[in-house]
Amino acid sequence: MQMNENGRVAVYPGSFDPPTLGHLDIIRRSAKQFDHVIVAVLNNTSKSPMFTLDERKEMLREITRDIPNVSIDSFRDLLVRFMKSRQASVIVRGIRSVTDFEYELTLASTNQLLDEEIETIFMMTNPKYSYLSSSIVKEIAMFGGPVHELVPAPIETRLVEKYKAKQSNG
Repeated sequence: MQMNENGRVAVYPGSFDPPTLGHLDIIRRSAKQFDHVIVAVLNNTSKSPMFTLDERKEMLREITRDIPNVSIDSFRDLLVRFMKSRQASVIVRGIRSVTDFEYELTLASTNQLLDEEIETIFMMTNPKYSYLSSSIVKEIAMFGGPVHELVPAPIETRLVEKYKAKQSNG
């Protein structure tokens, strides 16, 4: 495992649109396993996220403020290039189901092909979050449903504000 001045560095990549309690659980558990965890927000130009890149980064900073060895960053290049630039050698991925595993295994194999020094660690999602996804959260919030058990409180506030703004504009 590659070490830098910060010790063992892992990257937890994703779109985090919005961050959920499942994401936060993986972040907290990863922070116990590595000296430093970089939560890397994907700036995917082919998608139209609900929250801007800056909003997603700010939300993640807000909900991880109490975890000293976590930092928030973003990338739009190959993940392995981003990792090299941050001297990280481990990718952390949450697995909710067999379907997730099959998809993540393909990504892990591809990343290993691109850079054989990159390892992927699969972390099983806490069973109470096994059904949870950002898409589900957005759909419930869109119809005014309760999301307080799905996302941290600051994220719930932002979701409500975002949908109120959309309704008043459209």
